[in-house]
Formats: sequence, structure tokens, C-alpha cells
Amino acid sequence: MEEHEAANNAAHPTTGPDFIRARIMDDRASGRFDGRVHTRFPPEPNGYLHLGHAKSICLNFGVAREFGGQCNLRFDDTNPTKEETEYVESIREDVRWLGGEWEDREFYASDYFEQLYAYAERLIQMGKAYVDDLSAEEIREYRGTLTQPGRESPWRNRSVEENLDLFRRMRAGEFADGEKVLRAKIDMSSPNVVMRDPTLYRIRHAEHHRTGNAWCIYPMYDYTHCLSDSIEGVTHSLCTLEFVNNRELYDWVLDTLGVYHPQQIEFARLNVTYTVLSKRKLIQLVREGHVKGWDDPRMPTLCGLRRRGVPPEALREFCTRIGMARADSIVEYSMLEFCVREWLNDHTPRLMAVLDPIKVVIENYPEDQVEMFDMPCHPEEASFGSRKVPFSRELYIERDDFRLEPPKKYHRLSPGAEVRLRYAYFITCREAVLDKTGRVSELRCTYDPESRGGQSPDGRKVKGTIHWVSASHAVPAEIRLYGQLFAVENPNDVSEGGTFLDNLNPDSLTVVRGMLEPALAQLKSGDRVQFERLGYFCKDSDSTETLPVFNRTVTLRDTWAKLEKRSTQASGHDLLAAGVA
Repeated sequence: MEEHEAANNAAHPTTGPDFIRARIMDDRASGRFDGRVHTRFPPEPNGYLHLGHAKSICLNFGVAREFGGQCNLRFDDTNPTKEETEYVESIREDVRWLGGEWEDREFYASDYFEQLYAYAERLIQMGKAYVDDLSAEEIREYRGTLTQPGRESPWRNRSVEENLDLFRRMRAGEFADGEKVLRAKIDMSSPNVVMRDPTLYRIRHAEHHRTGNAWCIYPMYDYTHCLSDSIEGVTHSLCTLEFVNNRELYDWVLDTLGVYHPQQIEFARLNVTYTVLSKRKLIQLVREGHVKGWDDPRMPTLCGLRRRGVPPEALREFCTRIGMARADSIVEYSMLEFCVREWLNDHTPRLMAVLDPIKVVIENYPEDQVEMFDMPCHPEEASFGSRKVPFSRELYIERDDFRLEPPKKYHRLSPGAEVRLRYAYFITCREAVLDKTGRVSELRCTYDPESRGGQSPDGRKVKGTIHWVSASHAVPAEIRLYGQLFAVENPNDVSEGGTFLDNLNPDSLTVVRGMLEPALAQLKSGDRVQFERLGYFCKDSDSTETLPVFNRTVTLRDTWAKLEKRSTQASGHDLLAAGVA
């Protein structure tokens, strides 16, 4: 039991009592909700989940877990024109991947359509709702502004009998889309614009992904959400700040109907540099072909992050570090990169790959000889074991590990210089062969047979150590080097007439043909690994038997944090986010 709890705590990091947890602790201490904690994660099945949803998943499922409560997965499927079963299935997969478990508590707003309709009729009978003939444009016009009160609709004072008749005829399909709506009858002069007779139902002659054509009227989110919470026995309805003004309507619906009343609590939504988290904009990126689908590794979607190789543990740690706040702020993308690197450093094997190969010929090494070196898969974690790596006369090294004219303090290979080949031998460059363009095409080197295993035979010091791959055993691979999708910190900051698309990074993806040591070809799709000295990578589902494909998850150090410009004003937390504290 203790081992299970330790493993669970490691998989699901907890945080201190932020304002939400403090509120829940107060409610439990006072006996409110009989001490229960019951949350819900209520996504709309009209797109794929993204980083912002990760924060909500970790919060709702995390709070329930920490307080011994429950969390529901509820699909807010009230708009049939935008919802698809594909999204439902992807949401399930993403929530499970991130660690959310809902057991038998998978619900849909469509489960409650009949009950929601009955509640709407009750509001009509109470004189608290009416059928309105105004168009959507007219409703907006009549609503007023932040400084001017709204005006009452000419249809606001219909009788209860007429409203019931019209609402039932709306359900029966007698009216066209937009011809009528059902509105709450509250206060057209309310300082909170949300309370100026909000729409509760609208007509949509569209097939629903679960209920088919059984309904042609659908409830609005604000009406549906609070009643779904009530029906399910939710105690704390945790949502983002854009719903703070809607809390008054949440309370009004529940109090007016006299039903069980959960507590809505708002928290700041997640904003991340170099990223857009607007579902509308993400859909635009996909539909217009700026990315290769929802799971493109450059996308901030959970499926994109998963395909890129981001581990769920790192994403949970990221959500823990950013914490809960009452005011919106922007989080550095480098904080996510830091969390990813920190987890991958301890949990991934380290193998060798060469991404920009240059051939090395060891002239004094026997032509037909092949040695097998037993190399650890992690320099500090014996649990990763070891693998056999072939060594031969011809090798590949990184082109960047050689300079014809080396700068000062350059400790890698250059004419006359000696370096250590990782776990193998010392080699010295004797000649660089140039092609017709003057580019180095091959290096001629010698090796020291007494330095086997990379050990100095006479105590001499060799400062440079580089990785390598045996040319005759190398496995060609497609390597996708992903960077940020956007070139600026705030993609939404555009000049007049521009759009966020103007800030796309043209270099967000570079594809190279690399050479791998044989063991890398044996990895399965989704396996993560560190290419020594190059970064962390994940084997992609596009891989074939003849051509492995690897996606770069993250570099070995943050290339996006601009520490030089920010060091004077950065706090310790900022530096930690940038991966240097």
C-alpha cells in the first residue's frame, strides 16, 4: 500500500493550498456540501484539447484526488453544428494520457436535454422566461452597453400560456433557425450585461452526434452548465476568469428553480508565450494547412505535445509550477521546456545519432575489423542497462564537430587536433578532403589503439569528446527538428490589418536525413530518447521498417528564453522558468 501511494504521489505532483484549495478546505471545515469534494471537467467536443485544458484537467482531477473526492468527465455537447464524435474520442484519450480517471462518471449535457427542457418550462410557468421574436442582431441592439441600460423586447410580456405554447412549438420544429429564442426574464437595466435577459434556448435544425434529429432546440451553455453541475451533485465548479460575470447568472438559474446549488470559482486561464490557445485560431491553422493536422508536434494541442514526445508527468509538473491565480498572466514557454527536460533527463536512455554527417576514415584501423563496444544507456542510471555499439574504420560525426580553422577554446576536431570518440578511442585529424565547392567531404584520421574505451593510455588529457556512428552500420532516418510555431512572444500582437498568421515562424520545422546507431531503429513508436549532445527525441508514428522518423521534443538547453535582456528584472521564479535556477 505504501509503495502504491508513493508511486501515485510521484505520478501526480501536488501543490500547496492556493486560493481554490484554501476555499475547499474552508468549505470542508464548515461542513458545507457535507464535506464532499466533487468537481468536473466539462470540455466542448468541438475541437482538440490544448495546453489551457491541461491546466483545467490537472486542477479538477487533482483537487478531487487530493481531497478524496470525485471528478466527472462531462461533454458540453449543446451545439450540434460544431461537435463531432472524433473530438469526443480524442478528449477521452487526452484526459487519460494526462492522468485523469473518471471511472463510470462520463456524462453529456445531451443526457439532460429532457430535464433541461422541463426546467425551462418551469421558468416560463414562473414568469421567469419568455419566447422572443427579436433576431440575434436586434437582441444585441436592445441589450444596451456598459454605460447604457438595455430596452425590453416588445415580446417580453407575453402571457405564460402563450410562451408555453410557442416554446412547445419551437420544440416541435414549427419555426426556422433564428426565428425565435427563449430568454430569461431578469433585468434589462442590470449593470451586469449578462443578466439582461440572456438567451436560454435557440433553434438549430441540425443533427446531433448523440441524439440525432430528436431535438431542434438546444440550450445555451450558461443555462446548461449550472444545471448539469446541479444534477451531477458537483460541489465546486472550477472555471476560467471569462466566466466571472456569468457567475451571477449561474446563481440566478439555480436559485430561481430552487435546486441544489454548487459553488462556481474562477481562476486565471493559461496564456503561454509563442503560442495561441484560441480554439478558433487552432482550427484555422489546421483547416488552412498551416500545420499538418491537430497532432502536428508544433501545435499546443495535447495530442500534438504527445506526438512531439512531451511526457504527461512533465506537463503535470508544469501545471503545478504555474499554480493558480486570480489574474491573467503570461507564462514563459521556456518553463514548459524546463519541466520537459528535467523529466526526460532522468527517464530516457542516451544513444548516438548524427544529424549532419561528415565521414571520418581512420586510416590505421584494419579495413575489415568491427569491434562491439558495450555502452551504458545512461551515464548515471544503471537501471537503463547497456547496448552493443559497432565500431569500424569508417564513421560519421557531426559536421559541427570539425573546423578547418578552429576558433579559440574550440576543443573538438580540427587539423592536427585529437579528440575522444565517446566510449571508443582517441583519434587525430590528419587531413580534410574538400569537394569541388570547397566544402569538407571527408576527414582522414588516425587512432590510438591503446586508448580503447576512451581511456588515456599515458595520462594525457584530451578535452574534446564527440559522438559518432559506424558508417557501415548506420541506420538512415528522417529527423524532424521542431521549433516554435510562432516567431514572436505574442502572436496576437499584429499591425493594423494584420492577423496572427503574419507571425508564423517560417523555420518552425526543419527536416534532415540523419544517421543512427542500430539500437535506435529498434525503438517503438512513441519511445523517447536523448540523442547524445543533440537533444531529446521521440520516435514518430510515421516511421516505417526502412526509414525511422524521429521528432525533436526539446533541445538540451532553452533557445527561446532571452535571459540577457531579462536578467536584471527577472525574479528567482522567472529564472527557474527559464531553466537556469
